[in-house]
Amino acid sequence: MVEQSPAGEGKSAVPLWRRFSAGLITGAADDDPSGIATYSQLGAAFGYGTLWCILLTMPLMIAIQGVSAGIGRVTGRGLMDGIRKYYPRPLGYALVVSIVVANVINLAADIGAMGAALKLLIGGPTLLYTLCFAVLSLGLQLFMPFSRYSPILKVLTLSLFAYVGTVMVIPVPWAAVFRNIVMPPITWNAKYAVGVVALLGTTISPYLFCWQASQEVEEMGVGSGRKALKHTPWQGTGALRRIGVDTTVGMLFSNLIAFFIILTVAVVLHAHGKTDITSSAEAAEALRPLAGKLAFALFAAGIIGTGLLAVPVLAGATAYAAAGAFGQRSGLEHKLHQAKFFYAVLVVASLAGMALNLTSIDPVKALYWSAVINGVVAAPLMVVMMLMGSRRKVMGTFTMHWTLKLFGWLATAVMAAAAAVMFVTWGK
Repeated sequence: MVEQSPAGEGKSAVPLWRRFSAGLITGAADDDPSGIATYSQLGAAFGYGTLWCILLTMPLMIAIQGVSAGIGRVTGRGLMDGIRKYYPRPLGYALVVSIVVANVINLAADIGAMGAALKLLIGGPTLLYTLCFAVLSLGLQLFMPFSRYSPILKVLTLSLFAYVGTVMVIPVPWAAVFRNIVMPPITWNAKYAVGVVALLGTTISPYLFCWQASQEVEEMGVGSGRKALKHTPWQGTGALRRIGVDTTVGMLFSNLIAFFIILTVAVVLHAHGKTDITSSAEAAEALRPLAGKLAFALFAAGIIGTGLLAVPVLAGATAYAAAGAFGQRSGLEHKLHQAKFFYAVLVVASLAGMALNLTSIDPVKALYWSAVINGVVAAPLMVVMMLMGSRRKVMGTFTMHWTLKLFGWLATAVMAAAAAVMFVTWGK
């Protein structure tokens, strides 16, 4: 008897759009409003000087996200759930505390940025818009099954094309851009080093690992026909092919948009002497007098669209990580009473993120500390992921291919080096 792969996994007859899911959503969510703020700061401060970093992060991001997706699809467990099973529990607890703190700060920044962006577009009270965005996102996660919510997230990835559109409506000196990519004007000082570390920390983040692995598990729900590959090895070829395509496309998309955001701000703001940007909304507002109303509107609308995508991913990743670390049932496909701990964390994280917008905490400093925490936790989490992906006890016959190992460990080394640079340049 020959058993077939489930519909949608590696079959050429399946429409292309249906084959994209966890990888595409994860990649797009990486360009969240706080990420847009970081990329805007880099474009304003260094012009084209950090565009080369996108060429560095692209293969590394594809590899490490492929590892996280593979662990979820092969084991049928989220990352923290797997760490709890195979490694000392204090390790999982330490990692999850760091992830939760960083994610809540990111949630606050993203929700606040969406409210500020909507105010720029239509006027009105920022705080009310912020509250409405937070409640909308939380309500969808609480009361809509993941099988119906996931397609909405996929559609929201299209909002990132606003940044492609922004580049199309401003004059770009492409010859100078390519020259700076091939021969980057690297400035050897602490400010530039911190900027590169910030880009790496924004692009390769722990919450993305947790989300993509958990979404792979979610999609093994009732009716999908998908099971953990350890127990259904005949599904392996189609499943791993789909994950490879989905993850590659998602991360290429993510890095392409980051490239366009840095490029837009470099062309419009850095070239006109504005080198200090503190938020994504400020970047959008600064574009208005220099690049015109259309560029401004596209940039601001993109903040809202990607925020609507990123906020549920951040909140969901937080809940998945906490539930996995403590051995609790998790999943957006479950009813509220079926996964009480998971939904409690999701609600508390969302409300805490919203509440931070009501305080006097400096959002720029909060994002800085979020980046510090992400930078500290990313490398050890990546080490554990790489070890898990290499162990037959964890992965069965689906241990990582040597190319994934090579680039995965390279990504881990780069993030460890980034964390070291961050501490060396601390306060300089």
